[in-house]
Amino acid sequence: MIAQKKVAFYTLGCKLNFSETSTIARDFTKEGYERVDFKEEADIYVVNTCSVTENADKRFKSIVKQAQKVNPDAFVAAIGCYAQLKPEELADVDGVDLVLGATEKFKLPFYISELLASPDRSKGDAQIHSCEIEDADFYVGSYSIGDRTRAFLKVQDGCDYKCTYCTIPLARGISRSDALENVLKNASEIAAQNIKEIVLTGVNIGDYGKGEFGNKKHEHTFFELCQALDEVAGIERLRISSIEPNLLKNETIDFVAQSKTFVPHFHIPLQSGSNTLLKLMKRRYMRELYVDRVSQIKQVMPNACIGVDVIVGFPGETDELFLETYNFLTTLDISYLHVFTYSERENTEAATMEGVVPKKVRAKRSKMLRGLSAKKRRAFYESQLNNTLTVLFEGENKEGFIHGFTENYVKVKTHWNPELVNTLHTITLSEIDEDGLVRFDFVTNKILS
Repeated sequence: MIAQKKVAFYTLGCKLNFSETSTIARDFTKEGYERVDFKEEADIYVVNTCSVTENADKRFKSIVKQAQKVNPDAFVAAIGCYAQLKPEELADVDGVDLVLGATEKFKLPFYISELLASPDRSKGDAQIHSCEIEDADFYVGSYSIGDRTRAFLKVQDGCDYKCTYCTIPLARGISRSDALENVLKNASEIAAQNIKEIVLTGVNIGDYGKGEFGNKKHEHTFFELCQALDEVAGIERLRISSIEPNLLKNETIDFVAQSKTFVPHFHIPLQSGSNTLLKLMKRRYMRELYVDRVSQIKQVMPNACIGVDVIVGFPGETDELFLETYNFLTTLDISYLHVFTYSERENTEAATMEGVVPKKVRAKRSKMLRGLSAKKRRAFYESQLNNTLTVLFEGENKEGFIHGFTENYVKVKTHWNPELVNTLHTITLSEIDEDGLVRFDFVTNKILS
């Protein structure tokens, strides 16, 4: 009897990458492969790469080395954004056998079969299969079912924006959307697997409806997508992963406020609180619009959680402009920050701009904003005390505790109980623990001491 071949995956970057990894992994399973943890011995290791930051690039080499230590004879494949942008660079990494671009990654089982069947193949002599990004024919519909509580559902890919710091349009091409009927079919498949929460993901999901799927032009907006998903049977929660402020319309905000399944949680990229820098970044809004979006959300959903993306150290960011961002964020009624330290990316306009900020200064500003984020999160959690909310508990035992999130993204913990995994419970938030989380006791209905 021939032993079943094993495949392992490592995903860098965003939720979109995780949804695509999961889809590709299911294709391997259909071909008879067994999926194992990346730390285990496998015949094939797949690394889904990211190129948003310099750190993601550097991590790739260490991940390949990790795989080689477990099984020196295994084949290593690199896919994803970094593989599309710098295929030759990845192919030169010791141990890499296959590099696939944006279209080709969804044919990974085919390329692996060809590689393994080749009689004259040479270990470490990497093959590259990658078309020009303008010619890419993307597989749009995918979703992740990596854990039992939530799934990332990809509804859109690519971006038409030309932000001066970003390589994503170079790696993923123009904005394209999945067909509404396909999104609904995938959502139903997820719900049938007893997954309680679906997170909508893409590169620029507010742009949903642009582009073509197959030969059919789209006739639906993001708002209409939300309306249709709200009617899918079996879904407990729907969450919008990230949406541009200029694409988050009042009709969507008002709809979420009265929706059956969409939760009051928005993640809205800001990038800078300085209009001067927003113009240099070629963002499509000024900070006044951002204030309006936050105000509108809080008006109809006072308990909504609002997360913010911010870049520090962008070229031209003086001390005064950084403080403008810091002070702006201080005044906003937001819940937490995702802070990104600017890193130069080849083939971007920002990489050639004047006013380069020293890396030590970037690090200092990043630390300041992370501190502000901790204060904002604490203040938001305190504002939710005495509110009755619903917690969806996840599946990991962390030092004797199980964690979960309320609909508005307050993190809760209680003593580990496997029966709580993937279950929803209504509780009253009473007190914040020393680690900044709400700590709940189901036995006494009180906070654990």
